Amino acid sequence: VQLQASGGGLVQAGGSLRLSCVVSRGTFSRYTIAWFRQAPGQERAFVAAIRWSGGSIYYADSVKGRFTISRDNAKNTVYLQMNSLKPEDTAVYSCAAGNAIVSTIVRPQTYAYWGQGTLVTVSS
Repeated sequence: VQLQASGGGLVQAGGSLRLSCVVSRGTFSRYTIAWFRQAPGQERAFVAAIRWSGGSIYYADSVKGRFTISRDNAKNTVYLQMNSLKPEDTAVYSCAAGNAIVSTIVRPQTYAYWGQGTLVTVSS
């Protein structure tokens, strides 16, 4: 399984960005696809996840109501729409794929496959 993330950039506080994660190779229909972020000097943190089959969705409390995760099966792509961005959302965002159960969905160790990160910078 290969993942390719894109869509990061510089945006002012209150603005929006949409990240994309194209998933290819292998049988990923049984996987959960997640977004994580890592700010300088901080641990990698869970942002959101979606099950490819069934579409169950999970969010970190810090992004609920502002971020929306979705998938396009025809394009093998998972999106992260980020609205009302705050300076504290500044981080490198990475997408990942793996077999996750509810109790492990927020743990980076759950995910076997990772794409490269894309930098999101929110200015105040």
